[in-house]
Amino acid sequence: MHNLQVSRQTFDDVMMPVYAPHSMLITKGKGSYLFDSENNRYIDFTSGIAVNCLGHNHKQVRSIIKKQSKKLIHVSNLFANDKTLTLALKLTQKTDFSKIFFVNSGAEANEAALKLARRYAFEVYGPQKDEIISFDHSFHGRTFFSVCVGGQDKYSDGFGPKPASITHLPFNDIEAFKSQISDKTCAVIVEPLQGEGGIIPATDEFLEQVRALCSKHNALLIFDEVQTGIGRTGKLFAYMHSSVKPDILTTAKGIAAGLPLGAVLTTDEIGVHFSKGSHGSTFGGSPLSCAVGSYIIDTISNPVFLHKVEKKHKFFVKYLKAIAKNTGVIDDIRGKGLLLGVDLKEKYQPYASAIVQQCAKEGLFILIAGHHTLRIAPPLNIKKSVICEGLGILEHVLANIDSLIEK
Repeated sequence: MHNLQVSRQTFDDVMMPVYAPHSMLITKGKGSYLFDSENNRYIDFTSGIAVNCLGHNHKQVRSIIKKQSKKLIHVSNLFANDKTLTLALKLTQKTDFSKIFFVNSGAEANEAALKLARRYAFEVYGPQKDEIISFDHSFHGRTFFSVCVGGQDKYSDGFGPKPASITHLPFNDIEAFKSQISDKTCAVIVEPLQGEGGIIPATDEFLEQVRALCSKHNALLIFDEVQTGIGRTGKLFAYMHSSVKPDILTTAKGIAAGLPLGAVLTTDEIGVHFSKGSHGSTFGGSPLSCAVGSYIIDTISNPVFLHKVEKKHKFFVKYLKAIAKNTGVIDDIRGKGLLLGVDLKEKYQPYASAIVQQCAKEGLFILIAGHHTLRIAPPLNIKKSVICEGLGILEHVLANIDSLIEK
């Protein structure tokens, strides 16, 4: 059987055009670096969009995959297995939750959480309690339910009638929230730090009042921690930065270092409403993904590891402030841990995408959040020397932005 030859052009030939990948063909990764088919090296400040929490090709992750693949890869949820239960137990021990449901992705996790909230409200309070409140510029996944709950119409328009009883409100606007929430509200879903919307943190005051009003109106509070969980903000989960505890928490992305895995965490009282047959996931919580997930939870929940994430955050911010001063291009720097947003000054906002493209040409991969925010989400174990190398490229690109604008 002959080997098929593929190139970046192959993407345009055979893939549905929902993505617009960079011009190179990535063939391998190592640590905080990626390499293309011509063996060019790139510093990766994206980590697979906050997925590769320990970088690429991590030695211990590879070892666990190899070891587990010799034992059991998939068995279905007709059977309990040791690896899935081990990870579930670790998650309950390291959080404020006691019931777990495993899925394959963040979108699936949010879909399940929203269904669970609706089922809980239906069974406890009746069918009239069905409103879901979400916030502008939020992003909760690409399934039809989750994308409609997300606060960005561009992702949900054009697919036919949308699910009913979904309300979008301004983020961090407690007065708007007070005027909307009622006894008909079954759930409120919020990102403690909006990712796709532009790395916008919820204020402590906002979260505290949302929590109090949800309790008052018997509405479940869902934290979408798909992007902010698994050490990304310097705590195992972002809710741990504040006094606010959600009723349901969703997570995915970094939980299995690149293998597909997501989870819904909740309480005994709420979890019981996902009764037998009410929901499911064929591949959710596979032994292979959960074996890796157990290692990730052990590694990243270590206080020493999390302290290093906090230190790297401070280092990033200090360096970015220096770049802002040197180039005059940056307006604001936001975020927690290793999820950072770099807002451009108004004059340069239309060129955010061009900056990302130029960084790639010079050997650095970064992301965009919102319309004009550069997003930085590197591996959590990235070395300081690599941070300096990457930010050096970013500074060079921003310092020469006028030549980029002229193109």
